[in-house]
Amino acid sequence: MQGKVDICGVNTSRLTVLSQAETDMLLRRAREGDEAARQKLIEGNLRLVLAVIQRFDKRGECPDDLFQVGCIGLMKAISNFDPTKNVRFSTYGVPMIAGEVRRYLRDNSAIRVSRSIRDVAYRVLQCKEAMTAELGREPSLEEIAGKLSLPVEEVSQALDAVSAPVSLYDPVYSDGGDPLTVMDQVMDNRNTELNWMEHISLRSAFRTLNDREKQILSLRFYDGKTQIEVANVLGISQAQVSRLEKGAIGTMRKSVM
Repeated sequence: MQGKVDICGVNTSRLTVLSQAETDMLLRRAREGDEAARQKLIEGNLRLVLAVIQRFDKRGECPDDLFQVGCIGLMKAISNFDPTKNVRFSTYGVPMIAGEVRRYLRDNSAIRVSRSIRDVAYRVLQCKEAMTAELGREPSLEEIAGKLSLPVEEVSQALDAVSAPVSLYDPVYSDGGDPLTVMDQVMDNRNTELNWMEHISLRSAFRTLNDREKQILSLRFYDGKTQIEVANVLGISQAQVSRLEKGAIGTMRKSVM
């Protein structure tokens, strides 16, 4: 996305920017049916579309496609915007454009979810856009759930289900050195390849013991019994348990080494 000049045949470096007064005037004229004013309003807000789609430039989608979808959202925003409300057009237009792009990404997602969940997510996104325009801020999950009479958990799950997947190699933090990636945060430090190799080696070494030694080690380190408790189970002395345990551990150590 960065450094790209032409999107859909439009030279982004030459996009015009309307002043607030021009925008208000064109919105009133467009609402009265002036198609020329509507066209000028669209052309004057293409930078707004460009700014919104740059949020989605890591989704692997074609920028031209996202730009076209964003333009659809812009046209919807122009058609639905009420100039009598004390809200700037950009405040209303940004969530409308972003919502249109999110719907496109949701419907074309590589991860398929059930129709029922998609329907709930669509209602949630529509409600979120409407409440954002009404409140001048993004509503909380609780507010959305209350508006739709849905449990908060269902709203959260629906939004998660249609969220775009994140690459394990996406950076989440950088202080100038090597960036911290998603993989660094979700990495399983217990079930690493090294630990699997150690587990296999120990299992192989354990098989070399006789039945009595296996039983003693199992009671001691799997069941967590003391040497005296093991001695009572096996009917031998604690000293014998200690000797057999040390011998078994020594055998396993030699096998592993």
